[in-house]
Amino acid sequence: MGDGPNQPAATRRFDEDAPTQVDELAPPVPRASAAPPPSIAAEITRSESTPGSSSSSLVTARETLGFQEIQRTRVFMRLSLAIAVGMSAALPFVGGDPMAKGVFALALVVVVVVCGRLLLLLRDDAAYTVPRAIAAAYATIFAVFAGIYFYGVFSPGAAIVPLGIYFFCTGQSDRASLAVFITCTTLYGAMGGLVMSGLVADRGLVRADDVPLLERAVILALVEGIFFAVYVIAKKTREATLFAIERHDVVVKGLAQRDALLLEARHDLVHAMRVGGVGRYSGEIVGSFRLGGLIGRGAMGEVYEGVRLDTNEEAALKLVHPQLLADREIIERFLREAKITSALSSQNVVRVIDASAPDAPIPYLAMERLRGEDLATFLRDKKRMGMRRLLTMLRQIGAGLDAAHGAGVVHRDLKPRNLFCARRPKGDEVWKILDFGVSKLDSGDGTLTRGQLIGTPAYMAPEQARALHVGPRADIFALGVIAYRALTGSPPFWGDTNVEILFRVSHGMPVRPGDLAKLPPEVDMVLAIALAKDPGERFATAADFAKALDAASRGRIDDALETRAARLLSRLPWGAPGGPQG
Repeated sequence: MGDGPNQPAATRRFDEDAPTQVDELAPPVPRASAAPPPSIAAEITRSESTPGSSSSSLVTARETLGFQEIQRTRVFMRLSLAIAVGMSAALPFVGGDPMAKGVFALALVVVVVVCGRLLLLLRDDAAYTVPRAIAAAYATIFAVFAGIYFYGVFSPGAAIVPLGIYFFCTGQSDRASLAVFITCTTLYGAMGGLVMSGLVADRGLVRADDVPLLERAVILALVEGIFFAVYVIAKKTREATLFAIERHDVVVKGLAQRDALLLEARHDLVHAMRVGGVGRYSGEIVGSFRLGGLIGRGAMGEVYEGVRLDTNEEAALKLVHPQLLADREIIERFLREAKITSALSSQNVVRVIDASAPDAPIPYLAMERLRGEDLATFLRDKKRMGMRRLLTMLRQIGAGLDAAHGAGVVHRDLKPRNLFCARRPKGDEVWKILDFGVSKLDSGDGTLTRGQLIGTPAYMAPEQARALHVGPRADIFALGVIAYRALTGSPPFWGDTNVEILFRVSHGMPVRPGDLAKLPPEVDMVLAIALAKDPGERFATAADFAKALDAASRGRIDDALETRAARLLSRLPWGAPGGPQG
């Protein structure tokens, strides 16, 4: 076993802290979400997404603006409808050219029909689509320019055009925005040019016959310049808003990541304060070993330095807490750990040297003494692990894990503190799995832990969090959580209480890994499979996971895996807070 605070904690029972059925829990109260309905998200994805974008995230900055656009469209349609109705009512009392008035009246009717219908449809957010918005835009443009012709090309009526340009050009579709701008500038320029040239009669209420042709041309050019300026301002406003939202998301993610790391560090600090120095068994002889200093302590037992009396071989001895010696279930679990660990033959599983007899007054488990550090200590110091070293760790830990699974053993408590990087005398390193204290035989009936949540909530698989059957793929999920934590520097599932953590594990998805670290999108896909809620959707073995992640780190992924990841993320996207997904 390892040195001092690097030692893994023993079995942790959460019976007192969390219920066994997370499905019955009410989810933590969420903050108001700016998530748009599926249709607007789909429109944005089709019109704006680019290869490698984070379109699988639950809520993006573009989607947030898309949701805002629905609200703005409702307001704009109401105003357009009110103006059209008001002008229609006032039109009989206004003079002017009968033909121009008739065209304007027809255009107002079109606006009332189109905008009224869209307003009725928008009672449901999901009814919003870009084509419907464009239809309303062109109906409004038709009415506006019919009104300009009726009131006069050089009348104040043209002042309404920049308002429409600004509204539509702050929208989500660049192509639609450009089309609206070009249509408005072309129509106004053509209308003004035809009227000035005399090719079309000026039928407006307000005419500029007494204004010289050159001055009218200058006015026309100035108005067109205003249209262009409004278009540029609208596009820059949207870009600035998009940037501000994205920066806000970065800050929020950073704060959430900091909170998660602080919580993790607090847990590590509590663990570190519980080890080191002299323990109650220090100096005692247990079996054929003399015990030294305390190097680990958990809920079920303590780990001491030890020396074998006949060979002076160093060892790490795990003993049950004295106050738990009368607990038969604890003793049976401890003896089962000794039996399971002794039966595993892999250089990537901590080696058992000796174990006490079942009826020994002080049960113990003697393991090889390891020098090095566990993954928790490494991540606390370095925050993240490089892809190359992570892959080395996954291959070695995967070999030990697959050996355990091949022997019918499920670890059930894989976490950074239970993965140890041992430095060997020759200077090379080997990763080993520690602490099989809560492991189970996959073929066993699980009577010692039935109905209990045993393990570490942040690294539990969903089926484990729900106290359902736990098989080898629960360990694959935990390995996926560890890989996510090592690559991004942030735990994927965290919360202030065990209940909150378990709910997120069971129903939510973490932030897309690529949003927290510079990673190929293929890595996101592989991690999505490892973190699948359904065990059957995960990798079958740790070796398969390591192989897929290796390829993904180089931008490669198997077609079948890519399809599986896309299917999983369509059901539950990155960043999903939990609960049913449509």
